[in-house]
Amino acid sequence: MTIRLSDIATRAGVSEATVSRVLNGKPGVSPATREAVVAAVDNLGYERPPRLRERGHGLVGLITPDLTNPIFPALAQVIEQVLASHGYTPVLCTQSPIGAGEDQLVELLVDRGVTGIVFVSGMHADTTADMGRYVKLAGRGVPFVMINGYTEHVSAPFVSTDDRAAVRLAVSHLAALGHERIGLAVGPERFVPVRRKVESFRAVLPDGIVQHTLFTVEGGAAAASALLDKECTAIVCGNDLMAFGAVRAARARGRSVPEDVSVVGFDDSPLIVFADPPLTTLRQPVETIGQAAVDALLEEMAGTPAPHVEYMCQPELVVRGSTAVVGATRTLR
Repeated sequence: MTIRLSDIATRAGVSEATVSRVLNGKPGVSPATREAVVAAVDNLGYERPPRLRERGHGLVGLITPDLTNPIFPALAQVIEQVLASHGYTPVLCTQSPIGAGEDQLVELLVDRGVTGIVFVSGMHADTTADMGRYVKLAGRGVPFVMINGYTEHVSAPFVSTDDRAAVRLAVSHLAALGHERIGLAVGPERFVPVRRKVESFRAVLPDGIVQHTLFTVEGGAAAASALLDKECTAIVCGNDLMAFGAVRAARARGRSVPEDVSVVGFDDSPLIVFADPPLTTLRQPVETIGQAAVDALLEEMAGTPAPHVEYMCQPELVVRGSTAVVGATRTLR
């Protein structure tokens, strides 16, 4: 049966030009309008063109950094569960230094016909990256939401952990234990969460010492060594992996944690169960973040855009055995 654009346009309540764009897979059509046109094609008894048959309208892309940091698999699991509960099939894509980058993954997902994308700590969090990539993506009619890394240059919903509040909680805890020489070990300065942590740290401790490094165990060890050289008695780390590195560096110098050096992590990732001593850390509200991100994306995909603002989720200080009163003495048993 020959498809008549006028019939589809009338049934869907759109222009013939819009119908043409949908049938030919062109960008610039909202997901709700695209679904209305596809429904009209089905209701009129037309056979879908191959391009529409290939589209997976129940798919949602999820792009995360390398999964070696256990906080990312934890976030992915929550997001996937929430999406599945709404009838969507998540397509997980992970970046790696030697694999596909974010732009390549976006193209792959768009080609698969995803109805939306969730970005976790992606290029949007890098202040030196070109945000034009997201403007182009929006122009192609693909809704998306960002987690951790707000930028005013992208019009989309953002969901973030309050990094500033996290640092204030950590410093307040350490100060209450009598620590005055406190260091901050964080990742590269160009990332939004890092800048926010440093900004908060400087605000509460103008003389505090900041050491930039990589978000890895090795990076944490290197930063801790530098901070210990500057006689810090407590170290706040940008993630739990770095905190493990800080503990390793302290022990390599013959110092005990927390008797000689207190260490605070960030994330409260599943790795915590292997920590020795148990790690005091700042818990990211993973379930809240995942739920809020999916809720915002569902609104975008339904054609009722969520406010293009940043939803801030509050961290929680979880006190365990890696922090103690400054100069604490090990209790002999």
